[in-house]
Amino acid sequence: MLPLLTLSVVDDGKRLALTRKLVLLVMFCLAQFLDAFSISALFSAIPSLELSMNMTASQSTWMFSASQLTFASFLLISGRISDVYNPKTVFIGGVSGLGVTSLCAGFVDDKIPIIILRALAGIASSMTVPSALTLLVKVFPDPLEQARAIGLFGGCGAVANIGGLLIGAMLVEWVSFHWVFWFVACMALPVALACVYIIPSQLAVTVDTFEPGEAKWKSLDVVGVSILTVAVILFIFSVTSGSIDGWASPSVIIPLIISTLMVVGFFYWETFIPVDKAAIPPRTWFYNNFSVLFTISLLPIFWWNAVLIIFTTLWQNIFHWSVILSAVHMLPIAFFAFVASFTGSLSRIFSPKWIILTGLSLSMAGTILLAVGGGRPENYWPYVFPGFALGSVGAMLTYTHTNIAIFQAVPSSMAGTVGAIFNGALSFGSAIGLAAISSIETSVEVTHGGSHEYAGRAAAFWFLFGIVALEAISVSIFYDRSTDHKPQPQHRSSLSDTTLTSANVMTMTTVNQ
Repeated sequence: MLPLLTLSVVDDGKRLALTRKLVLLVMFCLAQFLDAFSISALFSAIPSLELSMNMTASQSTWMFSASQLTFASFLLISGRISDVYNPKTVFIGGVSGLGVTSLCAGFVDDKIPIIILRALAGIASSMTVPSALTLLVKVFPDPLEQARAIGLFGGCGAVANIGGLLIGAMLVEWVSFHWVFWFVACMALPVALACVYIIPSQLAVTVDTFEPGEAKWKSLDVVGVSILTVAVILFIFSVTSGSIDGWASPSVIIPLIISTLMVVGFFYWETFIPVDKAAIPPRTWFYNNFSVLFTISLLPIFWWNAVLIIFTTLWQNIFHWSVILSAVHMLPIAFFAFVASFTGSLSRIFSPKWIILTGLSLSMAGTILLAVGGGRPENYWPYVFPGFALGSVGAMLTYTHTNIAIFQAVPSSMAGTVGAIFNGALSFGSAIGLAAISSIETSVEVTHGGSHEYAGRAAAFWFLFGIVALEAISVSIFYDRSTDHKPQPQHRSSLSDTTLTSANVMTMTTVNQ
């Protein structure tokens, strides 16, 4: 039986007016859009930033790496805080932080301060995603509505990846690179202010609401979260440095070894603390399909970013297209991804296994077209455009229905933690994958005509095809359909082990009103 508090929160989600639900969904989607936009728009601004701030190519890389590193590293602690404390406060704090850091970045003309601000922006973004998913699950407790909402939430991120490139190009071309940052601030700060009043206070109630502060603090698993956070920072740093300093350099090998040892230490630590106090309880990996869904989630962002980076550099550096022209040719990726994000309700009709396999199959077909025919401008319509369409639809189907399935695989009380794990996997997959294709592309170009030839990029796409095929095989073999369309599992929390007194229920009812 569900704890009384959980039942109350579910009922509150059902009692919200449809208009308010939709407004909340728009707010969450805007936050997702801004998180992705703040990164993708920088692709257009980097040349101007390098010139204005006298940056080297390796230094400008840290404009992306700094935010990627802090975003991935702080996801877990943000997710735990959202589950244990107040997701409304975490969400508003994250959006506000993104707005303030972006506002400040627009006034900076020195490379060190702006890289620091980008790192702080990554922390702010890491606060918005798990908390938004926690609130979204509460606003839409019905599985069908929840699936549609999660699909749209993910679709906004995909649109922002290409929309950011195009809007960033227009801002850089017609105004200045400063407005790439101010654009984010002009949207983020009003959204944060609106959410103070729009997000109902009862949605901030968690299963630990009536626990004392000391008990909540212990529920965060500060030791475990700290170990994993440092491990992630070192791992992302080593992977990022590999493409800059070389994979055999001490700056790559030493952090990678330490990171691996710390991850082992983290999982060892988690076995010695109470299950309801663990950052990632060991049982999480044994929920039905959770492990295979985690593996699948390594792929989608990797696919989009690989295509974006390979074709952006090809078109601008080799074909000498303008930034805006390149962005316009990328629009099919955003369009078809956004259309595919509306397929969330299909997961209530068909098994997520078949939808995910369909998505992976489409991604394989699109990747083959890009590997075979992407080397010349005249091949855009016969090869690249359909490759973008098929691959982007496939990646979004994979992303959306993996996202939906992974939330259905675990208790709703773990929504923030699961959101952090899922989005962390997206970032890890992208970081590792991009480092791999960068090395493959570079090594092939050494013996096949240099960067002006397409051989290195084709080899990168064939590697990407192999990864997608491996994911498809994993889903075919390991995905268990026995729990499809069944209610989310429940587990006893510290609160549910005791009986709520009538005074607590009365207090909770008063808060809800």
